[in-house]
Amino acid sequence: MEIKSSELSFTQTRKVENTRRKENLFVTLRFSLRLCVKLLFVGLLFLTSCSNHVTPVSNTNTPVISQAPTGTTYPMPPVGKATTMANMGWESSDGKRNVFSEYKGKVLVLDFYATWCAPCRDSVPHLIGLQKKYDDQGLVVVGLNVGGPGDAEKVPEFAKEFGIQYALATPDDDLATLLLGDNDGIPQTFVFDRQGQLVQRSVGFGPGTGDYLDAAVETGLKMPAQ
Repeated sequence: MEIKSSELSFTQTRKVENTRRKENLFVTLRFSLRLCVKLLFVGLLFLTSCSNHVTPVSNTNTPVISQAPTGTTYPMPPVGKATTMANMGWESSDGKRNVFSEYKGKVLVLDFYATWCAPCRDSVPHLIGLQKKYDDQGLVVVGLNVGGPGDAEKVPEFAKEFGIQYALATPDDDLATLLLGDNDGIPQTFVFDRQGQLVQRSVGFGPGTGDYLDAAVETGLKMPAQ
């Protein structure tokens, strides 16, 4: 009887150990799955946008449009401060300065980018195509570098690498703060119609973004200049 009792006790012990192993394995697998999901989410955010470290500003009401426009135009961001943007602008590497008000009657695309930002690089071919396709209809594309210290020095090589023909410049601090104050992810692309009204704002660049930009540009071109 003692032998049988000993054998029974050993069998029960093995069952308990096996059960614990299964439970530990399940916990490990569950933790690994959660970790993978988190990493995938972070990876998707990184692939569609980068951070340009622009200092946020409060009290901005810039509309973010996630779908192609339906013919309705939107006020300049922030609402009620459109006139203050007229003299904001950007400066090219040769020292030439341009301001927003100079482009009335044109459809203006302002693209905030950095040479090191992968989604920004992905968006460049589409911007080149837009400029070529609608150039004779009054479209102007301007790339505005917000890549931080030292990045402006890399712009000439960046332009050569992609064969960029549209204007590349550095934005005024107040322009960058005004437009990117509520979200500093890049690339960010703003499409303004012939009257200087915001048609669409795109944050990041991924599948479908190019179609939204095309639709926004076409909407802006249809708007008569005042």
